[in-house]
Amino acid sequence: MHRSSARADRDALGSGFGAAAAAGVATRFMKSPELVARTGIGTVVAGYMPIGSEIDPRSLLDRIAARGSGLCLPDVIAPDALLEFRTWSTTGALRTGAYGIPVPKTDAAVVSPDLLLVPMLAFDRRGFRLGYGGGFYDRTISALRGAKGILTVGLAFSGQVRDDLPIGPHDIRLDWIVTESAALRVSG
Repeated sequence: MHRSSARADRDALGSGFGAAAAAGVATRFMKSPELVARTGIGTVVAGYMPIGSEIDPRSLLDRIAARGSGLCLPDVIAPDALLEFRTWSTTGALRTGAYGIPVPKTDAAVVSPDLLLVPMLAFDRRGFRLGYGGGFYDRTISALRGAKGILTVGLAFSGQVRDDLPIGPHDIRLDWIVTESAALRVSG
């Protein structure tokens, strides 16, 4: 499975089902008692700003914020560094960060999330994901799991599932995959 073919497949899904799939993902997440229990007052949830055809998590983030969770977004600080998470509200101003990704302003507080929503090009049924190749999420998840009990939730179109993902020694399994059709615990 090459990243370019995974991206092309996701682009095709996104062009036809993007908004409906995003709404479905939000519904599936919010109907999963185990996931909802990890949100609410006193929790911090890391989302992401969608680029290209990634599942748009903003309607889900709105619903999570309404439960009282604090929100944050990742920021790429340096090529081999961990992601840095900065507080953000769904109406908060953004700036253009590394790779053209919208990120919170530099004066937003740095926080450590309790739940991490993760974008992907593809995933398998074991909870591994294909990202863009920089290793940012794998390094960051590994560090956060070593420091605290973080829950990782990949968001994807159900059509992004693959049986032929290249899994390397540094690839980290996610705890859950949520698509427009299911919320699946895949590890943990």
